[in-house]
Parts: sequence; C-alpha cells; structure tokens
Amino acid sequence: MSLRPSLLARLAARTAEREQANLRRRLRTIDHVDGPWLELDGKQLLSFCSNDYLGLAQHPQLIAAFKRVADDEGVGSGSAHLICGHRAEHAALEQALAEWTGRERALLFSTGYMANLGVQQALLSDGDVCVQDKLNHACLLDGAKLSGAELKRYPHGDVAGAARQLASRSTAAALLATDGVFSMDGDMAPLRELATLCTREGATLMVDDAHGLGVLGDDGAGSVAAAGLSPREVPVLMATLGKALGCHGAFVAGSAALIEGLLQSARPYIYTTAMPPALAAAALAAVQLARTESWRRERLNSHIERFRQGAAELGLALMPSSTAIQPLLLGDADTALAAAQMLEQHGFLVSAIRPPTVPAGQARLRITLSATHEEEHVDQLLEALAKLPQHGVPAPHV
Repeated sequence: MSLRPSLLARLAARTAEREQANLRRRLRTIDHVDGPWLELDGKQLLSFCSNDYLGLAQHPQLIAAFKRVADDEGVGSGSAHLICGHRAEHAALEQALAEWTGRERALLFSTGYMANLGVQQALLSDGDVCVQDKLNHACLLDGAKLSGAELKRYPHGDVAGAARQLASRSTAAALLATDGVFSMDGDMAPLRELATLCTREGATLMVDDAHGLGVLGDDGAGSVAAAGLSPREVPVLMATLGKALGCHGAFVAGSAALIEGLLQSARPYIYTTAMPPALAAAALAAVQLARTESWRRERLNSHIERFRQGAAELGLALMPSSTAIQPLLLGDADTALAAAQMLEQHGFLVSAIRPPTVPAGQARLRITLSATHEEEHVDQLLEALAKLPQHGVPAPHV
C-alpha cells in the first residue's frame, strides 16, 4: 500500500480545524432581493453587506438592456474573445470604459480575479519585483506569486515602506500594485504619493479600483480620477463591473500598447469564454447611469456621513473610512460572529469578517452602505448596533 498522503484527507483535516476554531465559512442562499431587502430562510432582512453601492443591480434600464440582447442573440457568448466570442456589445462597453477612465483602450475580463492575474502574468517575469500593500486583495497577491516575480510587501499605506522595498531591488523591473479602496478597511491608498514614488524610481503603478469605480470622483471615474492622476502616472488601471455598476466582470484600461500586449499574453483573457453579450449591454447601461446620475453618489455620501456621525455619538469603534465600506472592529472572531447573529435577529444582515480574511485579533463587522438605503434604515442600524454588548475596540495603529 502506498505511503503517499491523501490530498482529500488533508483538505478535510484543514476544514475540521476551521470548524474547531469557529472560523468555518458557511454558504447561505438568498431567496429574493428587493433593493436593500433580502429574503433569507423565510425572513426579511435589511442588508448592509452588499457591494451594490449605487443601487444599480436591479435598475430597469440594466434589466431592459440585458433582455433586449438576450432576446435577440441568446445569453452565452459561446467562445473566447479571440475566437468568435467578441460581440458588438463587448466592443461598445470597452470603448465607454476607456472614455470614462480617460484611457486609450480597455479590455474586458470575466472576473476581477482573472484580470489581476492576467495583468501581472503578462507584465512580470522571473527576476522582476512586485511591491504591494500588505492589505491588497488576495487576487493581487496571487497574481504576483503566479507571475514568477519576487513579491515584496510594505506596511499598509506606508509610502516610505514601499520606497524601501523598491530600493532593495533598485535594478529590477518593478510593478507597484495597490488597491484604490481597500475592501476590508474601506480606506483609500495614498495614490498621489505612490505615483510620485513610482515616477522617481522608474516603477510601473497599477491600481485595482474595484471599490472606487462609480463611487469616487466627479463623474464616478474612481479613486485615480479623484486623486487627479493622469494615465501616465497610473498606466495600469483595473476595476470591476460587479460592485457599484451592479453587473459582473472586470476590465483593464490603459494605453493601446498595454491593451494589445494583454490581448496577446494574458492567459486568463485568452483562454476564457467571453462574458455574455447581454451582460455587457447591461454594464454599458450602468456606466451611462453612473456617469450621469450624480445624485446616487451624493445620496451615498450623505448616508456615509450620517452613519459615521451617529456611530461617533454612540462611541462605536469604526475604522477610519470615508467610503461606503464602514468596518466596526470587534477584535475577537467569536465576538464578531455573535454580533452579526444578534443583528440578524433584529432584522439586519451584516457580514462578520474573521481570520484568515483579516489578521487575528482584527475581526470585524463589515458594514456597507448603498444609495438604495433610506435615512431611516441607517438610523435603525445604528440603534441596533448600540445594543451590542461590546461596541468595538480601538483600531490598530498601522
């Protein structure tokens, strides 16, 4: 009999360890969605955990655009973009995204994870260095690891730390990659300072703006636009279509040379079926709404201000964030889970974020606000949070 260890048994053991530590993730099925309201296990819950920041996911114009194309051409694209899957709807969406972000071209990917893997695999090689914020999304970290380049991380938001990491490999080709808005903390990267550093050091700056696009900037063009940075200063921009735009998929925007290079070399693009053309049509409608209906951002910002002011009056330990992501740090994973369960009993769905998604001791409630919320919804959540047995712990100094 072979002495080789069983991979499935090892995986089962890891899952059992998660269960024992009360860190096992559990899949729950949402039965129905109506704006900020969800139906779960027969209960109506007010959701404060969705990334539908502008409330576009159920917008009639998106639904109509999807149905129009689906009725005419069906749902699936049937192929990868480079075979016969690239349709007029994809081309129109890419053009609109490039125009919105002020870049020459854009390229669609099926997911944001695939976009980040594809960009870094295409740009980086053995001997290169990729410098990243320690709190970057997992797909940025995975993309660097899979590229063959050396991954060097710096303390969160620490420009001097990023400079030290670049200086340690002063002759290597370098990519500095950062989230624009950090998905678990809700704060923004110091993009202007990082851009200045990259210009000085000859490094290429890449920004993942998954949680900034549609929300930040005068017309919602994102954190890079809000920072007043040019395509020359941020030559690689990635953002998703499944958060503020209420659809699915992602894109990379930049120079014509960058996009042509990705089209030739980014394996997650080349070898993946294109997103449904009906979905691309819906995303195009979302882009147009996000750009023109500035009241959605104004309403969202009003909710953010109202929530933070109310939280301060209650002494809640919110982390420093001016975005739609408002984390309440609770420290202990069991405390965070118990808080989420108590909120659900009071009619609210809020995610408890625990290790390994966040570091040990930094478990939290990840509260997200949306333009679909009413002021009374925000006030009701604050009233429920005030009843928690532990309001939270001071945010760690990083």
